[in-house]
Amino acid sequence: MIIAADYPFLDVMWTILVFFVWVAWFMLLFRVFADIFRRQDLSGWGKTGWLVFTIVLPFLGVFVYLIAQGSEMTARSLERMGAQRAGFDGYVNETAHNGSAAEITQAKQLLDNGAITPTEFETLKHKALAA
Repeated sequence: MIIAADYPFLDVMWTILVFFVWVAWFMLLFRVFADIFRRQDLSGWGKTGWLVFTIVLPFLGVFVYLIAQGSEMTARSLERMGAQRAGFDGYVNETAHNGSAAEITQAKQLLDNGAITPTEFETLKHKALAA
């Protein structure tokens, strides 16, 4: 109980606020660093210049980078997300079509073995193609 008297509620709230701002600052800093390293339109010297600027004068460097490159930073991020989504969608479509082909092949083997009738084979084929 004596601990509560030594650390009042407002001090706890202040500590939480400072910690939150500290975490948000590092998230922003790492996001700027990641954008600098991922840029394809910037030369090595340009990347080095931005990194030195953000390391030597962190607050000023990050804020100047956000003011100068903020909209382009967002556009690059959206472009990267679109490319990732397109790659994922392509993978899903390829996997889905391969699954359909495997189901049709399996149904054809069952038809050849006489386990199913041609009508059942056509039904299985239509189900596989519909999926």
